[in-house]
Amino acid sequence: MLERFRSAEFRLNFLFAVFVASVIMSNMVGSKISEITLFGLKVIFSVGLIPFFMTFFILDSINEVYGRQRAREVIWTTMLVLVFVSIITMVAVALPYAERSWLKPEQFGPVFGSSIRIIFASLTAFLLADLMDANVFSFLREKTAGKMLWLRSNISNLIGQTIDTTVFMFLAFYDPAKSHDIGFVVALIIPYLTLKLILSLVNTPFVYAGVRFLNGGYKSPK
Repeated sequence: MLERFRSAEFRLNFLFAVFVASVIMSNMVGSKISEITLFGLKVIFSVGLIPFFMTFFILDSINEVYGRQRAREVIWTTMLVLVFVSIITMVAVALPYAERSWLKPEQFGPVFGSSIRIIFASLTAFLLADLMDANVFSFLREKTAGKMLWLRSNISNLIGQTIDTTVFMFLAFYDPAKSHDIGFVVALIIPYLTLKLILSLVNTPFVYAGVRFLNGGYKSPK
């Protein structure tokens, strides 16, 4: 198996698969909210951010080595997989339970029974954010003549994650009839966006590692 990593195509397909899996897992486990203490501060976050972190550097690494077109192919393929997974999940939730089922409706439903609104919000936010991320990264690569990878990665992630968080929160939760007004949604956006931006900074060395991995252990010639 290790011999396969000598192939550039295999390395690309491997990161491609990890990207798709990370996006799917972030949606599957995202409903769990965790609380930890860092440097004396309580941090409350969705555990979906853990696999979602992987998508930051993988997309930028592919974009850096193979270009915007390949990055867009990764995004659109992942989008189609997400639609497929969402449809299968909705069918699974809708099917009746047998007496021998070891998971009951009150156990299975709350975990996998996301509303159509949540699913639509998640798909829309992912597509808009990642396409913008890929476009901004490529634009900045042209402007910087392929230099300052760290800057391009952080700026594109900043814009992409701002779009992702804002679009998702508004599409998923904005509802004046339930007192979920703009102020309520903004209050949801701020902590999540702040944590994502911190993760974006932590992500920087992983981008360089991803580029070296795709190049077979060599630095990018750009």
